[in-house]
Amino acid sequence: MAAAVIRRPLARAAVLAGLAFVPAVVAGCAQAPVTGREQLMLISEEQANQLGAEAWQQIKAETPVSQDSAAQNRVQRMGERIAAASGAEGIDWEFVLFEDETPNAFALPGGKIGVNSGMLKIARTDDQLATVLAHEVGHVVARHPSEQMSQSAAIQTALGASGIGDEAVGQLVQMATGVGQLSFSRAAEAEADRIGLQYMARAGYNPEAAIALWQNMAAATAEAGQPPEFLSTHPNPEHRIENIRAALTEVMPVYRANI
Repeated sequence: MAAAVIRRPLARAAVLAGLAFVPAVVAGCAQAPVTGREQLMLISEEQANQLGAEAWQQIKAETPVSQDSAAQNRVQRMGERIAAASGAEGIDWEFVLFEDETPNAFALPGGKIGVNSGMLKIARTDDQLATVLAHEVGHVVARHPSEQMSQSAAIQTALGASGIGDEAVGQLVQMATGVGQLSFSRAAEAEADRIGLQYMARAGYNPEAAIALWQNMAAATAEAGQPPEFLSTHPNPEHRIENIRAALTEVMPVYRANI
């Protein structure tokens, strides 16, 4: 979600996918919603959803769910409203607020979306929280987790086919997915921003709040320092704000039609 965010759920899902991936699967192509970008898909939705469900259960076992019922209901209610506005069908959405002070949110295949309690200190209004939730809904609908797993699987298969030993393959996979995987993550984050602005606008939340959200995030991370963008899996807040401002002319009429 932000430059300081750690996407452990995606990492877990990627590991599970690597174990379940069958090299004989034929590469598939898909298009991301809103942007129309072509995507490589080597994993079926059924496989991805199963992996997402397993990772989700592991996360819930390791991270306490927030006992703040009002905040929990707020996240769930807003998440469901945005998910409905996305128009995506056949997804078993689940929105959970976790007790964790790290300002983080994440999405897993199958519509499993988690928000850390620390994010509520950054997303101070409903519209700002809607920015977070719509962004994660965008990840799910665009199948970004499945795309990330597919890229990792494709690299593993290519390296394995070259005759490199299993241990060396694992090391090469780690190296090969380093900068390349980071680059993909930044692209996916930017795409989820754009998709999320559309979804929150349709749900009647003000997309202009996305600017304030990232200003809050920038202020919160300034003290700790932020890694250079090329070493981050997320675009830096300044670039996100520039892109959001550029997209507002497209999404504000949608918002005004839904308030």
